[in-house]
Amino acid sequence: MKNKIKGATIGAAVGVGVALIGIPVGICALGFTATGITAGSVAAKMMSAAAIANNGGVAAGSAVAVLQSVGAAGFSLGAKIGLTSTLGPLGAAAGAKLFTGKTTPDDEPK
Repeated sequence: MKNKIKGATIGAAVGVGVALIGIPVGICALGFTATGITAGSVAAKMMSAAAIANNGGVAAGSAVAVLQSVGAAGFSLGAKIGLTSTLGPLGAAAGAKLFTGKTTPDDEPK
């Protein structure tokens, strides 16, 4: 039982870390930054494709627009709460399921 709790705790921490740090870092790595879209990046290619598809403009609410908004300003408080509320428990469930370690007498059902 202690191993599952330990695994769930680690998994939840990883899930929350991914939500609050990993996703924004990934978006920035694609080229969506606070100073705009980085030339030659995946973001620039996405913006070019979106502009060609929309006769020269990027539609509000499109994937490119949303990612640029997140890259420029970060996630809103509501988005942070939603992501951590989702990825924390998912990480905890995965950690409890996958964590293996030595069994102790406390782990045996009574």
